[in-house]
Amino acid sequence: MKIITHAATGATVLALAATPAFAQGQSGSHPAKGDNPGTAHRLAAPGQYCKGASKKHVKGQKGTPFSACVKAQAKLRKGSTDSPRAACKAASKKHVKGQKGTPFSVCVKAGAKLLRDKKAQDEAASRS
Repeated sequence: MKIITHAATGATVLALAATPAFAQGQSGSHPAKGDNPGTAHRLAAPGQYCKGASKKHVKGQKGTPFSACVKAQAKLRKGSTDSPRAACKAASKKHVKGQKGTPFSVCVKAGAKLLRDKKAQDEAASRS
């Protein structure tokens, strides 16, 4: 009998604690998705586009393939170039053992994704 009393008391406490949370969710005072500027489409950090690039140093190259890719994405983001190929020209075109593709090809693919996201962001901003 004592167990049933404790279980009922615990359930009551949980129900009372959850009531304010449910009431807040139903108030309808949340701004619409388009009204909040924080919900606008944002570009990911350059490192997110380059996460497939190797972080191991390539002999004879300055920096890593990852760092070269991040620098290229920064150029594309700033608008100093519109071409992923031109931005990634510093990346090595030699294969890195254990990696899929060359650092150059990984960088160009990341640049294309960045430009696609940047175009979507610009279109969303022009609609607003």
